[in-house]
Amino acid sequence: SEMPLLSVPKEVAVGTAMLGVAFATGVLAGKRYPSLVFGTPKSSTSEMIGKSSPLRQYILDHSLREHPILKKLRLLTADHPWGRMMVSCEQAQLMANLVKLIKAKKVIEIGVFTGYNALNMALVLPDNGRVIACDINEDYAKIGRPLWKEAGVEHKIDLRIKPAIQTLDELLANGEAETFDFAFIDADKESYNEYYEKCLRLIKKGGIIAIDNVFWNGKVLKPRKDDLAAQSIHHLNQKLLRDARVNISMLPMGDGVTLAFKL
Repeated sequence: SEMPLLSVPKEVAVGTAMLGVAFATGVLAGKRYPSLVFGTPKSSTSEMIGKSSPLRQYILDHSLREHPILKKLRLLTADHPWGRMMVSCEQAQLMANLVKLIKAKKVIEIGVFTGYNALNMALVLPDNGRVIACDINEDYAKIGRPLWKEAGVEHKIDLRIKPAIQTLDELLANGEAETFDFAFIDADKESYNEYYEKCLRLIKKGGIIAIDNVFWNGKVLKPRKDDLAAQSIHHLNQKLLRDARVNISMLPMGDGVTLAFKL
């Protein structure tokens, strides 16, 4: 069957077109410089451009506009034994730009860690905006919470320490279906499909769901039968390609991120 035409607000349509150009540019760059764009990542976060790459440093030097408190939290997180779990700063900036582009007020984040991405989005939300931040480990969030307060946005981040599925079900039970503008999924990979389905119910038409780690360190190319995370992500990637409820863009940024625009 034919895929539906894009029927979302003008701002989202423009944003999607811009992302399409960016993706096409990345593909062309990959053909010309395959070792830079599609080479074997050096880090466990599967950066398509290695963290020590001069080209990645150029990207940061010429595009990153990082709030001083964001930088402080990033450096604190980098010193953490699990610091590699943090979303890349350039990807977090894109998420914040998308939130601002669609004039979002209600955001869901599944997988908070120290809260770098939550802080980035909270900084661009209006004063009455909210990030429903879902995680099961409060110890990590305690690293970021003082900096949320220092940035003056702690009141915008509603941290809920419990299984994210439970929080999403509570939001649906409270009648909040189709009231959220944006969702970011970056938690346990085996639950990705369930997170996606519940977020799709919670997001408005024209809203965006961002799904992180869709490359899973390249393991989605040939997922092993015993690698449930890679299998789960691969199956969701296949499903999204054919999902007529959304338009999508899979971007070679960080460990891969898919943007699903709800129709």
